[in-house]
Amino acid sequence: MGRRILTDVVQAFRPAVTRRTKVLHYTFVVVMAAAALVSAQKKTWTVPHLADGQPDFTGYWTNSTYTPLERDREFGTKEFFTPAEAEAYAKKREQIENSQSKDDIHYDNVIWQGEKYAKVVTRSRTSIIYDPPDGRIPDLTPAARALAAARAAEARLHGPSDAASSRSLGERCISWGNEGPPMVGSTYQANLQIVQTKTSFVIRHEIMHGVRIIPVDGTPHVAKNVRMLFGDSRGRWDGETLVVDTTNYSDRTPFRGPPATTRQDIFTGRELHVTERFTRQDADSILYRFTVDDPGTFVRPWSGEMVIRKMEGPLFEYACHEGNYGLANILSAARVEERSAGGQTAP
Repeated sequence: MGRRILTDVVQAFRPAVTRRTKVLHYTFVVVMAAAALVSAQKKTWTVPHLADGQPDFTGYWTNSTYTPLERDREFGTKEFFTPAEAEAYAKKREQIENSQSKDDIHYDNVIWQGEKYAKVVTRSRTSIIYDPPDGRIPDLTPAARALAAARAAEARLHGPSDAASSRSLGERCISWGNEGPPMVGSTYQANLQIVQTKTSFVIRHEIMHGVRIIPVDGTPHVAKNVRMLFGDSRGRWDGETLVVDTTNYSDRTPFRGPPATTRQDIFTGRELHVTERFTRQDADSILYRFTVDDPGTFVRPWSGEMVIRKMEGPLFEYACHEGNYGLANILSAARVEERSAGGQTAP
């Protein structure tokens, strides 16, 4: 196909070539042919399908990105970087991630996060969130602010290390929140494997070993009294796009926290409703878009998008608890501090 286009373009311009204009015309011909070839390659790619007719999303993917969930306030309503700005922003973020203080002995970021794929600024966006226009999560409702204040007061009263349940879900090896929905990635090992059956669309995450099993066979949502941390997802095909509808959240669903590309330990409400859209763009990318609607928590819905990119597998076991003494040491150190201060020590 590409060779035929190249030949056709050359043949079309051959009569116009003279000795004096030979170099100029052939330069133009080559440029035009190259452009036509690229255009043809884009137009001829079609979404592959499985034997049952479903669009094929199977394989290994990554949603690793330098693009933050929320836009830096300095950018205002600037939605996209220029190519040069995107490159500079990526370099800045990489430098920050690799500039580890000497007293930070958790692990060496350069080694631990030096993975086999490169992080990117997704679609040159200044934030994953594109609506509202400021690229930031909307304000909480008055009721949600009151609940947030009450929970913060409760946390101060009991302390951050009274028990394992006082610590974050990430520290407890339960979830980074990256599994979603919505899926907003993690700081490292932001890798996925998609497996499809006739009745289910399955997304397996490398970091905190989360697996989403999304029925696509018309199965209805579970009963309204059944509430889950990550909600109840149901998928349907809209042409070549998978649309996933998630409801039945609990009021303890984690949403976001540091770092800015994760979502943990900020509550949402039981009214939370997330809609996701997965669309194959080409052989190496999926456009992922989502909308969050929780009228009991946020003053308005908000939406975001990112590109999920093809990567080479396999995924590896995260094994968060294997040889991990961090949580036990955090709690035992807190007991030591309490004894040193003469306070009461929990058993």
